[in-house]
Order: sequence, then C-alpha cells, then structure tokens
Amino acid sequence: MYDYLKGHLVTKQLNSYRGAHIVLDVNNIGYLILTGKSTIEKLNENEEVKIYVSLTHKEDSMSLTGFTTKEERDIFNILQSVSGIGVKLALLILDEFSIPELIDIMITENAKELSRAKGVGAKVAQKIIIELKDKLINWSNVTPVDVSDINIKDIEQESIVEVQSVLISLGYSVNEAKTAIKEVLNYKKDCTKTEDILKYSLEYLSRMA
Repeated sequence: MYDYLKGHLVTKQLNSYRGAHIVLDVNNIGYLILTGKSTIEKLNENEEVKIYVSLTHKEDSMSLTGFTTKEERDIFNILQSVSGIGVKLALLILDEFSIPELIDIMITENAKELSRAKGVGAKVAQKIIIELKDKLINWSNVTPVDVSDINIKDIEQESIVEVQSVLISLGYSVNEAKTAIKEVLNYKKDCTKTEDILKYSLEYLSRMA
C-alpha cells in the first residue's frame, strides 16, 4: 500500500509504551511510525525526511514501521516472513546487525552470531537461518555477472553470485545489481569479500535512488 512517506519529522521517541517510534507530518497528517534504535539515531527532529515504510495489518490493529533505507525495510519484511518473528523482534535484529552483517550470517549459517540479538535464542536463530537463506540466495534464477572485462584478483565467482542474488531478493533488477557490482569491483580493488562487495553495492544503489 505504501512504499515511502516524505515529510517533516515532528518528534522521535526511543522509549515509550508504544515502543521506539517517530511522528512524521505529511501534508498536515501526522503518521506514527514504529522503528528501531538504529533508525532513530540517524534522524533529527524538525527536518524533512524520507521514510520507507511497511504496513502491518492484524485483526485488531494496523501499524506502520519505517526505515531510512529501502534495503532495511525490505530485510525487515523478509524477517517477518519467518513464523513467530513479529515487528518487535525483527526490529531488535536490525538494531543488532547491519544488512551486510545479517546477510553474511545467513550465507555462513552462523546461528551463534545471530543469537547475540536480544530475544533471539539458539533455536530461533537456527529457524531464521533455515527459512531465510534460500529466500536471500536463489541460485537457480540468477545468471552470474560477467566480470571478464574487469581486472580483478582473489574474488571467487561464488561471492559475486551471492551478492547479485541478495540484491535481486531485495527488489533490485538484474541490470541494477550487475551495474552496482561492476562499479564496486572497478573502483574498489581491495574489495574481495562477499560482505564488503554487498556493502558497497548497497551504498552505490542508495546514491542512485
């Protein structure tokens, strides 16, 4: 229903009975938007901001949850697709890990690291990894990026495929993913790890938005 809201940040609250949230004035309508600590720390009151939102519809209520980037919003939605993971726990996970860190945990199946997040025990961490890894990395539907025209060393094709797959799972087109990866590999010659390639690719795509 909503992709993003752009307006005046009236207030931000880290601790309240509603949980961490902001109030965004859009054309004289105040939207109460749930969010996490990491998002609140990026925002300043009385500024114009763009917030990517997710609508949660329950039997007795509706709520908006918001983030400063499309990628955080999309990962939030993916996390909630795991049975038993609601708004609160998904936000706690995103407060604990950056997107590249979280995706690296999925790729390496590091349940122990994921369980560092508040409210995520060993069993829940394992469940999240099992259910989400295939959603983030859909090998069969991805044609690897052709990097034959780039002079790179020490980068495995598998890492490039993983990054491309994750970007596509976040809603980017194949062409957008390939362009971002090539841009990173062209200008960051020391960038060889999956996590780093993903991090800089997301930064590039955010600048192009």
